Amino acid sequence: MNVVITGSSEGIGRAIADKFLNCGHTVFGIDIKGPTLFHTEYKHFICDILHGELPELPPADILINNAGVQNSGDDIGVNLRGTIRVTEKFGIHDRIKSVLFIASASARTGSEFPEYAASKGGVVAYMKNVAMRVAAFGATSNSLSPGGVITGLNEHIISDPVLWRKVMDETPLSKWATVDEIADWAYFVTVCNRSMTAQDILIDNGEADNFNFVW
Repeated sequence: MNVVITGSSEGIGRAIADKFLNCGHTVFGIDIKGPTLFHTEYKHFICDILHGELPELPPADILINNAGVQNSGDDIGVNLRGTIRVTEKFGIHDRIKSVLFIASASARTGSEFPEYAASKGGVVAYMKNVAMRVAAFGATSNSLSPGGVITGLNEHIISDPVLWRKVMDETPLSKWATVDEIADWAYFVTVCNRSMTAQDILIDNGEADNFNFVW
């Protein structure tokens, strides 16, 4: 299948692209940075999803909206308006099978930076709007909301023993997800799943369930 993935140069997006390539799909990556995957079935386009000219691509069977920024001064612009722009171009047509959005646990809890939390909350709401429209094509639309993930973006937390311990004290399973775990979720939701739509899946190792009861 033809799979379009934004933010495919690093982190979660790169892991998702690699997963689909290893499973035999053709992947079109869109990122503001250059390519970091080199595969005969991978085609990379350098593009700003908010302001750049989006590439002309074959009809996508699967669209995965992963590109995003955090505390950039334009989180709502990139994370929400940019994602809408990409989806309206590549995701709304009669060949589409699945649209997936990488949101955030912040969409539910409101934690982290104000505009980041607001942008991801907007992504989840927009995902539900898309689900209603692509249902006419028999397609699904869902989102994943990861909590902590082991990526370079979070290295300042991971490498600080005191800060890491504080985070783990708030996380019942005492770990964070890897990018490969999120990629497995992405593959299941878009390829294996056929009946779940308009749903946001929280993947946070139980952090949102921690009630911190003090007697």
